[in-house]
Amino acid sequence: MFDADVMIIGGGLAGLVSAIHLSQAGKRVIVIEKNNYPHHKVCGEYVSNEVLPYLTTLGANPAILNPANITKFEMSTPKSALVQADLPLGGFGLSRFSFDHFLQERAKQSGAILIHDTVVEVVYEDEIFTVVSKDNRYKSRIVIGAYGKRSNLDLKLERPFIKEKSDWLAIKAHYTGDFPNDLVALHHFKGGYCGVSKVEHHFINICYLVNYASFKKYKNIKEHQENVLFQNPHLKMIMENSTLHFDVPMSISQISFEQKECVRNHILMVGDTAGLIHPLCGNGMGMAIHAAQIACTLILKFLNGEVTTRKNLENAYTAEWKLHFNSRLKTGKLLSGLLRKEGLSEFLINGLAKFPALLPEIIKRTHGKPITIN
Repeated sequence: MFDADVMIIGGGLAGLVSAIHLSQAGKRVIVIEKNNYPHHKVCGEYVSNEVLPYLTTLGANPAILNPANITKFEMSTPKSALVQADLPLGGFGLSRFSFDHFLQERAKQSGAILIHDTVVEVVYEDEIFTVVSKDNRYKSRIVIGAYGKRSNLDLKLERPFIKEKSDWLAIKAHYTGDFPNDLVALHHFKGGYCGVSKVEHHFINICYLVNYASFKKYKNIKEHQENVLFQNPHLKMIMENSTLHFDVPMSISQISFEQKECVRNHILMVGDTAGLIHPLCGNGMGMAIHAAQIACTLILKFLNGEVTTRKNLENAYTAEWKLHFNSRLKTGKLLSGLLRKEGLSEFLINGLAKFPALLPEIIKRTHGKPITIN
């Protein structure tokens, strides 16, 4: 009757990790992803080490890809001195090009079926999901939404956030140049902030979020960088001494930080599909993987009869999601609001420079504890 126990819409970090977890537990899993692997994504590409115990348990520790080992953090505004701290847990730098492809191969080895297609609609009726793609129709008991920040599917599902216009866009590229292997930096500029860190093969990932009102005054990305980003001397020095590795930088627009539901139309949402933390917190990838672990643990209990009703499954997932992520999202929103105020951000960062012990405590508020499978 069912094509799969679980259909996963989207094959990014959260979708692929979910596929590995569920397939290894003996469930029939189909992942539908619209893009081919490997491909680059606009992403900060820094991952907190909190996910490593969980990935190791799944046989998917990315150490084989030689990621950058990141242990230090620094931050600045255009007028401030650098504020620096050791990262409480540390993390690693790894491109989505390599990481997603690695997880895709692990998902296939675990028994998941990966299909290159685009989902256009999901219908739920009488405890059965019908997932409609451009090329086919599939029936399953459970659907996981892991399709990223926004999609036409959100319009079909009438999710409230999709109706609101967002003023944020993100720009990312890889560079070659001289930058510490163990550092993730966050440099603010008028209208946005930029993350800088190494990934595998010693490439520098530079990814920044900018308000469209700031960006639209200039003809192109290069002109905007030279006139706005370069007002921060730390960022100017990094970019002037780095060589673009991509043909052109990548960009995405309409990035929304509005509140989302982690369950919609009985679909369990994971990763950015459930909620997006401000990139300045540097933990979106870790949260995506953690959300997959929470969802899969509960889905297995439901499929095995330990969670007896779909309502109980959805309520349990919502409660767990809020427990682990609501505080992080609120902290990220608060920090973003404070740091976007030019005078206040200078005051805060200079204050942190005088009391550096406060910075690791702030970082802990946007990160979690190491994730394990019980």
